[in-house]
Amino acid sequence: MQTILLVEDKDSMAQMLKETLETEGYGIVIARDGQEGINNIRGKHFDLVLTDLKLPKKDGLEILKMSIAETPLTPVIVMTAFGTIETAVQALKEGAFDFITKPFDTDHLLLLIKRALDNQKLHTENILLKEELASKYNIPKIIGQSQEISGVAQKVQKVASAKTTVVLLGESGTGKELFARAIHNLSPRKDYPFVPINCAAIPRELLESELFGHEKGSFTGADTRKIGKFELADKGTIFLDEISEMDLALQAKILRVIQEEEIERVGGVKAIKIDVRIVAASNADLEKAVEEKRFREDLFYRLNVFPIVIPPLRQRKDDIPILVDYFIKKYCAELSCKVKSISDEALDLLLAYHWKGNVRELENCIERAIILCEGSMITPEHISLTRTITAEDHFGNLPMHGTLENAAKKAVTIAETERITRALKETKGNKSRAAELLKVSYKTLLNKIKEYNISF
Repeated sequence: MQTILLVEDKDSMAQMLKETLETEGYGIVIARDGQEGINNIRGKHFDLVLTDLKLPKKDGLEILKMSIAETPLTPVIVMTAFGTIETAVQALKEGAFDFITKPFDTDHLLLLIKRALDNQKLHTENILLKEELASKYNIPKIIGQSQEISGVAQKVQKVASAKTTVVLLGESGTGKELFARAIHNLSPRKDYPFVPINCAAIPRELLESELFGHEKGSFTGADTRKIGKFELADKGTIFLDEISEMDLALQAKILRVIQEEEIERVGGVKAIKIDVRIVAASNADLEKAVEEKRFREDLFYRLNVFPIVIPPLRQRKDDIPILVDYFIKKYCAELSCKVKSISDEALDLLLAYHWKGNVRELENCIERAIILCEGSMITPEHISLTRTITAEDHFGNLPMHGTLENAAKKAVTIAETERITRALKETKGNKSRAAELLKVSYKTLLNKIKEYNISF
């Protein structure tokens, strides 16, 4: 619910406006004089301020100046009598969104309020888009049908509607930001900003300013006030990627944000109320970081309310053909080329690889292959892997100890299990067709399925 601060000293007018605005779904806080209005601005967050110009104790211009000083993104609409239009024009010059002359039609006021709130949302988005340099930003789809990725998707769907803090754990390149965006887009906050920040990519001495903003003159080079990411994310979601790279002092301030739902700009002296959902991510073991005193234990437990572990690509290789097809279509469209498919031999190379860089590494590999390919099909010669395929790639957790005979038996078991499982998936469980594909008898296939305890 969007909340409006209404500063009006006449009881009948205040009550009429309160009832009208509440009927439209707004939350209303009434201040009866200018000083009360200023006190409210200092202590709470509002989506819009609607103030009379002539008030006891402090006038509307003083309220406007205080609002701009405290929350510069909050629009202010000034109500004025006919005789004070000149002062209302001055209010526009001081930064008011607009003014409305009494007596006024309530429909006109409602339209003005809607315009002000829409403008504020657009202004916030423009700041974010400029920083991201992405005026045509598209949210990528989650690609995959494996049990592992389906389990992650189910958790995302369950937690999205709550305000619960989520921590995404997984290796680099697994798509943690993609899942964070999915949580935001499935939540009631989807119409408000999603603000990502990579804690490892910003120097530690600048990260606090990026997160919380700073006041003019708070440090050398702070020539103007800066609005931080938390303020920009108000009512939306902030994504703190690689949070384990944050130093302990800043971790303490993040903990306070979670507990108090307020921030202080660098060089500021007053708390600013915010309503932000936090989604954090790390490719490091946070529990180990706690043990090693590199991560605060109290912050860990605050963040670890709903942990989601995103599996590495080597643990969901069934998704590789689907991902490959997606990336071929994506880069063919971007590069205007005629590649349509990938050969079985080239796909087998990709399925055998360990993918330490996960989905990001696979995407880069397919982009390179499309650039190199001059025909309509990617073949092994177009596949450029960053290292040679090793036994680890082929056999994953195969123990490299004991006799050669035992290692060979284990390798055969792993290879046959994976190949039979893949054949069953390709034939949608049809064992007769799978046997034909594998060039074995139906009875041999049934015996292997039983021996290796394969379920499909």
